[in-house]
Amino acid sequence: MKSSQSFSKLTMRLNDTVRASFHEYRLFWIFSLLLWTKTYVVYQFFFNIPIENTAQAFILLISPISSTLFLFAFSFFFKGNKQKWVLYVLYAAASFILFADAVYYREFTDYLTMPVILQPSNMETLSTSFTSLLEWKDLIILGDVLVLPFILWRINATATAASHRRALVTFATAVVVFLFNLSLAETERPELLTRSFDRELLVKNIGTFNFHVYDAMLQTKTSAQKAMADGSELAKIEKYTRQHYAAPNPDYFGKYKGKNVIVVSFESAQNFTHNMKASNGEYITPNLNKLIEESHYWPNYYHTVGQGKTSDAEFALDNSLYGLPRGAVYFTNADNEYQALPELIKEDNYYSAVFHANNKSFWNRDLMYKNIGVDQFFDEKSYDLGNPEDMTEWGLLDDSFFEQSIPMLEELPEPFYAKFITLTNHFPYTMPSEDYELVPKFETSSTTLNNFPQALAYQDYALGLFIDELKANGMWDDTIFVVYGDHYGISTNHNDAMADLLGKDELTPYDVAKLQSVPFAVHLPGQDKGEVHETIGSHVDMKPTILHLLGIDTSDTVGFGSDLLSEDRTSRAIFRDGTVITDEYVWTQSTCYDASSGEVVEDVSLCGPDSAEAEKILQMNDDLIYSDLLRFKEQTEQ
Repeated sequence: MKSSQSFSKLTMRLNDTVRASFHEYRLFWIFSLLLWTKTYVVYQFFFNIPIENTAQAFILLISPISSTLFLFAFSFFFKGNKQKWVLYVLYAAASFILFADAVYYREFTDYLTMPVILQPSNMETLSTSFTSLLEWKDLIILGDVLVLPFILWRINATATAASHRRALVTFATAVVVFLFNLSLAETERPELLTRSFDRELLVKNIGTFNFHVYDAMLQTKTSAQKAMADGSELAKIEKYTRQHYAAPNPDYFGKYKGKNVIVVSFESAQNFTHNMKASNGEYITPNLNKLIEESHYWPNYYHTVGQGKTSDAEFALDNSLYGLPRGAVYFTNADNEYQALPELIKEDNYYSAVFHANNKSFWNRDLMYKNIGVDQFFDEKSYDLGNPEDMTEWGLLDDSFFEQSIPMLEELPEPFYAKFITLTNHFPYTMPSEDYELVPKFETSSTTLNNFPQALAYQDYALGLFIDELKANGMWDDTIFVVYGDHYGISTNHNDAMADLLGKDELTPYDVAKLQSVPFAVHLPGQDKGEVHETIGSHVDMKPTILHLLGIDTSDTVGFGSDLLSEDRTSRAIFRDGTVITDEYVWTQSTCYDASSGEVVEDVSLCGPDSAEAEKILQMNDDLIYSDLLRFKEQTEQ
């Protein structure tokens, strides 16, 4: 009886405390409920977060609670109207973070990280495409932020400043809730916080605000990592790369020594459009198709980019390394020591140049190029941008870009290594006018996907003109000509429309992984008959392939790619998110698929060795970059 009475008193006391707390600090609780609800709505309707069971749904529901309590607990140090406006400012700041995440996710199917936020020089160029990403439903996130000041202005808040004890209790409660959330998440996904390259898993399990805090902690950690590093870490990585070195094919090694090299970064191209016809019966990429028929071609070639997108692809090309799990190497580690392709070929008297009709500071290219040994960078100031009506939202149309580049290319000292970065086929894929629309649009539920073939077709048209010019001025027969797709053009936000286009009911994670295949073709001097190579490759394989064709040994360089023409190489592609594609299996989103059929493999352990190897390689790659380990190799050689 006494225990029953005691429990009843305790319940009543707790109830009274809650009532008193809500009465005195009702704005705290109202703002907390609003932010919790808004965050969950964003999870459900703005992010495409897959939920596989009830436990995951529950974790997603409770994940905003800890960050919400922690954030608004700061308001307890204020009283009256000050507390009211502190709550509003904190709420508005959180809402803008959600808005930024939602808009960024809409285009990249990814979440903002500190390195991306700290890239302000890209903002001016991105501003036009940003406005095209806005949707009316964004008012769900920002609408109340605009209305609340008028409501709060009429409220005369009387709350007193909370004691330090109450504030500390709220902070402590937030920590307890977070630890409870994390323990549930770790049950669902062990070693969650060690998989920082998989941001979807982190947001899904600890919430977007906690993810941003964790990301900031990682930024601090990586900043200190370089100072703590020593040469012993490099020795371990060098040992690994030597053990996995693929010897060059003797039929090709050095066969094209002294030849010029031209590499074209084919913006946003994906292999699903190869040999695809538009609704008018015309091929979307006839010139690329023709080039492939006369070149070495790898149909199972994949991009490896992360948040650095085009710059990550360039980084992989020149260094045989992957980008970082957060941000772009071109920004975060542009001053590192590298064994970059432009530097290595200087020993064979090669001159290197990059052509790109855009702002030189976009992706921090001007500084990165200087560091890796590029001799000359032709940026937008080298071009006549002409009539603004004849430009895409990102800059000069590719046909004019190539046309104006030819005279500059002809003036380069030979032999040269020249890289061309195209612009036309870039989100949102709109053309200046109907005069530039060479093929009809797709007819799907996605405006972005519908626009895609027209921008791609124009990029292809420009490529054809460029090749014709190279043939006319005599350069073609003396040049190794490489074309590679830099990254996906259509993000997973358009999966339903893509499935419709490809005649599928839906796209599985296997389908999404396979869609990351991008064009890669190498035309060799004198070649008139193409050869298809079924081996699996990726961006990191370009550097050793090119260098071996020129007869430059790569056995002492540190990189994770291999010569695509080598008979000893491992047929494999590793994505930045840990996805692995091999001849037998595809490992993606914690699921193992049969590579040929796309069926789920019940015995997940069959993908275990590939997954473990991928994680090991990505970790070594990140250690190499974050700690600037190649500086120790430079010091050893001096």
